[in-house]
Amino acid sequence: MNLLRRTLDGLYLASGVAAALCLVAILLLIVAQMVARWTGEIFPGAANYAGYAMAAASFLAFANALNGGAHIRVSVLLNAVPAAVRRGLEIWCFGLAAAIAWYFTYCAYWFVYWSWKFNEISQSQDAVRLWIPQSVMVIGGGILAIALTDNLVQVLRTGQHRLARNLADQSFGE
Repeated sequence: MNLLRRTLDGLYLASGVAAALCLVAILLLIVAQMVARWTGEIFPGAANYAGYAMAAASFLAFANALNGGAHIRVSVLLNAVPAAVRRGLEIWCFGLAAAIAWYFTYCAYWFVYWSWKFNEISQSQDAVRLWIPQSVMVIGGGILAIALTDNLVQVLRTGQHRLARNLADQSFGE
């Protein structure tokens, strides 16, 4: 079980690092586009590549942000109810969120599959095969679904989730 925990935590961390690298890629793309303009050159597709990197950064960051306590959680109700009710609400919330994330990943997979099957390309000059940037949506959604399921199992086993508590959660909104 310890190996599984380390593997999952490593997956969430790697996903967060990949998201950060996507943000660095956006910066580099913007700087390259600025240099190209200053030198009179054209960098076709730079805006599209930056958009793909932004989408990738978002989807890859979901699981790491969830476990870091950065997602919005309405904990006013959870903090006001007894422990048994809180546990039931946590199970319901993580169960519903995990089901939605797994369903999203399933639908996104088929979306990417059909983009690949029909060889869809972007409408810009660079003509990127769209399944390539779209596949990050499936990967990030899958990692988020794993993280939500991981927290659901943790609540079922121990009664406590693995989400870090942020200051807003600890202050009870005061």
